[in-house]
Amino acid sequence: MYIRRNITPPVVKNLIIANCVALLATELLPFGSDIIERFALFNVESPQFHSYQVFTYMFLHGGVSHLFFNMFALWMFGRQLEYELGSQRFFTYYMVCGIGAALLQLGVGYAEYAHAVDARDMYEAVHLLRIPTVGASGAVFGLLLAFGVLHPNNVIMLIFPPIALKAKWFVLIYALMELFFGVKGYQSGVAHFAHLGGLLWGLALLYWWKKRRNIYF
Repeated sequence: MYIRRNITPPVVKNLIIANCVALLATELLPFGSDIIERFALFNVESPQFHSYQVFTYMFLHGGVSHLFFNMFALWMFGRQLEYELGSQRFFTYYMVCGIGAALLQLGVGYAEYAHAVDARDMYEAVHLLRIPTVGASGAVFGLLLAFGVLHPNNVIMLIFPPIALKAKWFVLIYALMELFFGVKGYQSGVAHFAHLGGLLWGLALLYWWKKRRNIYF
């Protein structure tokens, strides 16, 4: 069967639509802030935390630029991956990466909160309970990992700095940067450990599928 690969496949297309609709809802509806408070991901010790947030948070974004870069990466890497994995398996992979990213973020957030309480830094403890995590970045990092594993020698052209890298080196460098920034606390408004969670859960799922001979690489 011939597949027109210039057409955006259904899961990628519908994910982009869902994320765009969610941003419009939070930005334009009078109860947009209530959507964030109910469906963003909060620390497990927060009274605002609900278990379903590990799923819903990945459809919310902090603004147009946040949405644009995530959706561009989803479109850029997701199309080829959906054609190769199939729509059902691609959607499963995307969800596992996104939820896995949330779980690691929750674990790190709880550890930070417990440390603040032990240090009697109640201002920091309360602050950690109030910070929501939003965005598809964890799932998108999983897609980047899959592209690097399945196509390690494909060249990716960076915009800044304007250099070309093989996908395997691009993924490795990005992963090391996220680990460094997360451990050192740089860019405190960015959920670096959620990004790492998407990478790790994506890698685990890919190798589980490989072991079961569902995919080959």
